[in-house]
Order: sequence, then structure tokens, then C-alpha cells
Amino acid sequence: MSSSLAVHDNTFDDQAAGLRRLRPLRPVQVLAVSSGKGGVGKTSVSVNLSMAMAMAGKKVVLLDGDLGLANVDVMLGLQPSYNMANVLAGECTLDDTLLETAHGLCVVPASSGKRHMAELTSMQHAGIVQAFSDLRRPLDVLVVDTAAGIADSVITLSQAAQQVIVVVTQDPSSITDAYALIKVLNKGHGVHRVQVLANMVANEAEAQEIFESLRRVAERFLDVTLSYLGSVPQDEWLRRAVRRQRAVVDAYPNCPASAAFHNLAKKALSFGSPTGARGHLEFFVERLVQRTAG
Repeated sequence: MSSSLAVHDNTFDDQAAGLRRLRPLRPVQVLAVSSGKGGVGKTSVSVNLSMAMAMAGKKVVLLDGDLGLANVDVMLGLQPSYNMANVLAGECTLDDTLLETAHGLCVVPASSGKRHMAELTSMQHAGIVQAFSDLRRPLDVLVVDTAAGIADSVITLSQAAQQVIVVVTQDPSSITDAYALIKVLNKGHGVHRVQVLANMVANEAEAQEIFESLRRVAERFLDVTLSYLGSVPQDEWLRRAVRRQRAVVDAYPNCPASAAFHNLAKKALSFGSPTGARGHLEFFVERLVQRTAG
């Protein structure tokens, strides 16, 4: 009798598991954080924006999209056992790579110093995007910290996100290279809306000046709309947090940079979840198709 009950219970367990698999998962808001050149604080923005959203009660995953030169795990003092190179090699699942850090933020680490990961084909980059379809945990936001520049990985990961955030500073070369990135995304890959974040600024007037100089030339020559997401000030507390391998919003929650990141998080979360698939490679595209079909 007890053995019959055990079989009966297992049958119900299997049916319940099947129903969970069939239940549509909610769409995920995907933000790609990119920059035209290195040295503009892009990864710091990705880390702190992600953690600020996690502190706001959202379930957030941060993907280190600089696939051959890992930065996120170093910035947060993490020691991964697996990374995206192991996923592509079939040695583990995406879930196996997840590292939980402060405030429930989860990180998918990249590999460091592996040249082949920096030279993946377009199909392999698409495979990374599609791998997220197997991520079954409840999730509100995916933040993708891309590499800098206009490499294939940057383009694929940015195009697969619903929102592209381009980080720029007052350095003229940063503005020029940001324009080059926006041009490639727009002309060759159908990205028509970009959020601009001015980083390491002296004041809000400088931030607005940076944005306007980029907006004028982009909207004159490209079919793109630039929106001003906000700014992050130069802040010694931010440098201290980096040395401590902590996010500034966690280590020094009352400093000016932390206040800026919380404001940016509130604004980014107001974008909301996508309403349907756009017809090309996207993160979590099956969730968008399910919503459209429903």
C-alpha cells in the first residue's frame, strides 16, 4: 500500500513539475550597457545600476558580456567556478554559473584571458542569447555589460536587448566613439532608440552639454532618437568602493554617486517589460512570443 501511494505521489509530483514548465514565464526587461571606448566607467555603471535595481526589490541578473576579459566578478570580489566559456563548451548550464552577491543580485561571469572567447562567431554570440531561454528562475531584469567598442559581441548583445544604454564622458574621443557605436547599431542593425548616460561629470550642466553634443550630430545624420537617462558625478567614494571590490550603492549608500545610481535605477525600471517580440534575435524571446500568443 505504501509503495502504491509513493508511486501515486510521484505521479502528482511529475504532473506538477510539468505544469510549472508549461506555465508562461513573465517577460524580462533587458538592458544593454555599452560604450564607444573603454575607460568611461561602463562596468561600474552596470554593476551599480544592477545592484540599485536589486535594492529596489527587483530580481536582477547581471551578465558580463566582455566575454574574454572578465570585469564584473573582479569588481565585486567574486570567485566563479564556472563562466560563459564553460556554458559554451557544454560543461555546465547557465544556472550553474550564477553567483549571488549583495542584495540578491546574481552575476553571470565571463572568462578572463581566453582569446577564443573574444573571437566568437555571430552564431556563437546568438547561442549565448538563446541560452538565456533555459533560465527558469523568476527574473525581472537582465543587465548586459557589453565590451567597449563595435565588436560583433557588442552589436549582437545590444541588438538583443530592449534598451541600449550608451555610457559617455566629457572626453571628446568618448563622444566620437559613442557616436560611432550608435551609428553602427542604427545603420546596420535597426536600433532606433538609445539611452545616453553621462558619467564622471563635474555637474549636471556638463552632463547636459555632453548629451546635447551627441544628440545634435546623431539626430542630424542618423534615424535614431537619443534620450537622456541621467548622469553620475565624479565621486571619490566610488573609487574607494572599487578598491574594496564593492558596489558603491552597497558600500557607501549615502554618497552622491549612490544617489545618482538609485535615480537611474528608478528611471530604467520605468521603461517596463517588453510587450512582444520584434522579429529578430532577442533575449528571452520565447517569453515574448508566449505573451503575444496569449
